[in-house]
Amino acid sequence: MATAAEPGEDGDGTSVWIAGRPTAPARRRGEGGSAAGRERIAAAAVRLLDADGPARFSMRRLAAGLGVTAMSLYWYVDTKHDLLELALDRALGELPAPPRGGAGREGWPDRLRMLARGYRQVLADHPWVAPLAAAYPHPGPHARALDAALDRLLDSAGLDDAGRAGAHLAVRQFLRGCGGPARPVQEGDFSRALDVLIAGIAATAAAARPRQGPGPAAR
Repeated sequence: MATAAEPGEDGDGTSVWIAGRPTAPARRRGEGGSAAGRERIAAAAVRLLDADGPARFSMRRLAAGLGVTAMSLYWYVDTKHDLLELALDRALGELPAPPRGGAGREGWPDRLRMLARGYRQVLADHPWVAPLAAAYPHPGPHARALDAALDRLLDSAGLDDAGRAGAHLAVRQFLRGCGGPARPVQEGDFSRALDVLIAGIAATAAAARPRQGPGPAAR
């Protein structure tokens, strides 16, 4: 049976999200309920991580909570680390997508505030998400959706390519630094820091816009 080292020890870049990864064993290929089974097991893994944290997480404990044998879990995943990645992405799926820009919708600063506060709430609800996101850097579908939503927000701000790349990195680092449980940040401090970040993005976007020529009255 496949086993894995702790995060960061094997160094081979293996991830459940990597395209081209070797296919599942023949006993699982073609199993009709595998997708639903994975979803149920991932949901249970989230609950176990919420209760006990990653240090006490094990396939045996998860199986006991589900009322099945630990061996049966390997019909759905190859390793414990696959399951941790699935649980991580499931938790990130709780983040509500900010509304897209357009007539009658919030401007990009309000949408960015919504995204940042939603991410902060996910980290508060699931304190294990921040350390696991660092240990398992390959993004799952919900993590990729978060990145796509952030890119749309920054497009709305009017940033050029270089400014958008810098702003994307700044926002992600801000959320990891201010949202995680390692150094709790008070709500007021979080709001003020977020306002400063948004002001910086707006200033960068303004600097990138073409300068307007003098108006008719100035000619």
